[in-house]
Amino acid sequence: MSTLVTGAAGFIGYHLSEALLARGEAVIGVDNLNDYYSVKLKESRLERLKRHKAFRFLNADIAEREAFASALPEKATITAIVHMAAQAGVRYSLDHPDAYIRSNVLGQLSILELCRVLPALKHLVYASTSSVYGGNTKQPFSEDDRVDDPISLYAATKKSAELMSHVYARLFGIPSTGLRFFTVYGPWGRPDMSAYLFADAIFAGRPIELFNGGDMRRDFTYVDDIVDGVVRVLDGPPVARDGRPPERIYNIGNHRPEQLTHYVSVLERAIGKKAIIELAPMQPGDVKETYADISAIQRDFGFQPKTSIEEGVPRFVAWFKAYHGV
Repeated sequence: MSTLVTGAAGFIGYHLSEALLARGEAVIGVDNLNDYYSVKLKESRLERLKRHKAFRFLNADIAEREAFASALPEKATITAIVHMAAQAGVRYSLDHPDAYIRSNVLGQLSILELCRVLPALKHLVYASTSSVYGGNTKQPFSEDDRVDDPISLYAATKKSAELMSHVYARLFGIPSTGLRFFTVYGPWGRPDMSAYLFADAIFAGRPIELFNGGDMRRDFTYVDDIVDGVVRVLDGPPVARDGRPPERIYNIGNHRPEQLTHYVSVLERAIGKKAIIELAPMQPGDVKETYADISAIQRDFGFQPKTSIEEGVPRFVAWFKAYHGV
């Protein structure tokens, strides 16, 4: 039996694959190694995964539904899918909308159609995002809040993925769980995320931009806490009950929004160098604050984030220095 992990060469997909392999599972990793950010970084993650005998890699684009399904080995052995592959990034969606429809909408459809033909499938877990909360002003964000006011195409495509999964659960009984991630950071992180961008600039002596004049708060969540939550959820597929289909959605975050300026100061201490700060206006599609209500995932799975930014940021910096030879 095996777990299919899409986006296995990506940030969260890599860490999740490592965790599943560490507990003795077989993993089929899928990734198309696109150049949205450094392909070398993705290949470096893959090299580490390929050290495991129980890991198999398929270089494929999930949006190419027929080609992907035909190339996928041993379909009868797949008991779970963790769908992490997506086109991420709010700002990138302003100029590259087609990439988001292809990866996040057509890609989600491809995975859902695959679920229909996997005889042993028990659970689909897929990545959503806190960005679906869009223009909401109530804090913290709860799964019961309305999410019909997206302010970026990225958010709209991820909400579309949630709706599609709901329909497939209702029509075809596919057990699925969507996880709304809140600002994930940590070793092997994405170069387009703040931890990586800021560290790279500080080490190089370049200025960093703080949007909205630095008046922003984020629920920064360390990647190990995220992976712990994903694994807990993966082990507990939903069931149909009281007329509801076998699907659900959870927030997964640190439940502790941090002021952006404080986050930068923690990063400065870990690096041992002050940042050159430039204040900038709010960017289109961005939000001032994210804050996860995680009471549902705590209640149902005992999820409890353990890592503060005072612990997690220095771990990221240590990895960054080792990886780049700083």
